[in-house]
Amino acid sequence: MRYKIPRGTYDILPQQSYKWQKLFADFRKLAAAYGYAEISTPMFEQAGLFERSSGESSDVVKKEMYRFTDQKGRVFALRPEGTAPVARAYVENRMDIGAAVKKLYYIGPMFRYDRPQAGRYRQFQQYGIELIGSDNPFYDAEVISILWFFLSGLGLKNLRLEINSVGCPNCSQAYDKALQEYFRPHFSDLCPDCQVRIEQNPRRLLDCKVPSCKEIASGAPVQLDYLDEDCRIQFAAVQKHLELMEIPFTINPRIVRGLDYYTHTAFEVVGGSLGAQNSLAGGGRYNGLLEQIGGKSTPAIGFAGGFERLLLALEEEGISLGDVPAPDAFAILIGEAARDAFTPYLNALRLKGIFVEFDPDKSSFKAQLKAADNRQARFALIFGEDELAANSVTLRDLQSGEQKNYSLENLDLLAEAIRG
Repeated sequence: MRYKIPRGTYDILPQQSYKWQKLFADFRKLAAAYGYAEISTPMFEQAGLFERSSGESSDVVKKEMYRFTDQKGRVFALRPEGTAPVARAYVENRMDIGAAVKKLYYIGPMFRYDRPQAGRYRQFQQYGIELIGSDNPFYDAEVISILWFFLSGLGLKNLRLEINSVGCPNCSQAYDKALQEYFRPHFSDLCPDCQVRIEQNPRRLLDCKVPSCKEIASGAPVQLDYLDEDCRIQFAAVQKHLELMEIPFTINPRIVRGLDYYTHTAFEVVGGSLGAQNSLAGGGRYNGLLEQIGGKSTPAIGFAGGFERLLLALEEEGISLGDVPAPDAFAILIGEAARDAFTPYLNALRLKGIFVEFDPDKSSFKAQLKAADNRQARFALIFGEDELAANSVTLRDLQSGEQKNYSLENLDLLAEAIRG
């Protein structure tokens, strides 16, 4: 029987994996420059964690979460998003002890039972930032800046940062009431999900993707008109810091985000080349989440994005992440004695970080030279009877044809020549 990959998943093949590693490395480097440290959480958690954090009425919990029951009857879920697990780890591991602010980032697979489409899969690689421990609006701007500079630093041009404030529990009650009053006359025209949302969480009506619901929602009241004084001051301060950081933005009062735990700042970065599904990443402040899951009342803010949609955006804009890595050098070893003698040096060069390839199935000089050319190696390391007698190796530049002998007693010099 031949097995096939599950629908909505994909293999990262060797000719593509270098692109992923490039993105991982760039994100890690930028996050570290801002003082963020990597955190890794399990790929499954108690299902109740996500029901509590995301909201039982959210699409993530109701429709998309992969649940399973273990041998002892406990209900777990593959993580559909990264913020709740990080918050759980923060509370469980008493990360509130010590520095007041914890700066964290993560990279890893998430799982949602979603309709597969371009850039959207049921298993997807997510990157994210979480800053826990401060309500200072400067940190809102800092977190946003990491996302902005990561995406723009890759060369993406068709980017737009959209921000909003979804208020706090105090002012959101009045806004929820206004939404209910607006949508109730349209009740019969709403989709079945929105007919439930109007009572459970009216703000989710603004996030519905059904065309008829989107048309109705286009005239709905906006949260910004219902912010209390503290929320208005906080939102104005976030805008001020973004301006000081020279990060362009537009205010989009329709951003509500898809999870229940967001408060105050909400934001998205959209890519103009991706059509209707153009969100590359987004996030916001979630000051009430840690208390909801058993911790102390602790302010926090973060974002998350998917590498799949990012790769699609880069492809749409014709941005290259380089070529498949080619060997720095290809070892051409002529004769059994030469092969045996050079084997320790082959490993020694690799341990110095030099990508040296060798094909033991090819014995003739011509076949090995052709293999070096096929692999697009820059140099050939030629080692035969003459080199064996002189305890040296010939380094040939396969582009120019120039070559030079190097003593095997000084591999550092040889490695330096290969690195250029």
